[in-house]
Amino acid sequence: MERWLGPWSDYCYAVLRIVAALLYLSHGTQKLFGFPGGRAVAGNPLLQTAGVIEVVAGCLIVLGLYTRYAAFLASGEMAAAYFIVHIWNGFWPIVNRGELPVLYCFLFLFIASRGAGPLSLDPMRG
Repeated sequence: MERWLGPWSDYCYAVLRIVAALLYLSHGTQKLFGFPGGRAVAGNPLLQTAGVIEVVAGCLIVLGLYTRYAAFLASGEMAAAYFIVHIWNGFWPIVNRGELPVLYCFLFLFIASRGAGPLSLDPMRG
């Protein structure tokens, strides 16, 4: 497997970063604009703040711009989402429907530690 996929590992990481950030971004647009599907969360400042973080950090991570900072912020937001919303429905993520925030939290923490990788704007910043 290393022989076939090894040379492509940096690009696979870039695709993982971009796809995860696009999915994360869609949660923000759903909260703020009701798109795609659902309703905007007008009147709930906590969810509106979460939506702004998801849109801004998601865009930055997709572009690979200030990736480490944006991913660290996104990781923290997902940890907070788990402990503010999900933990009250049971400890285990599979029980309290918190798998997605936990997965995003650790995925973005990994991205924050590794950086943008290829297909990003961070190298252009110098």
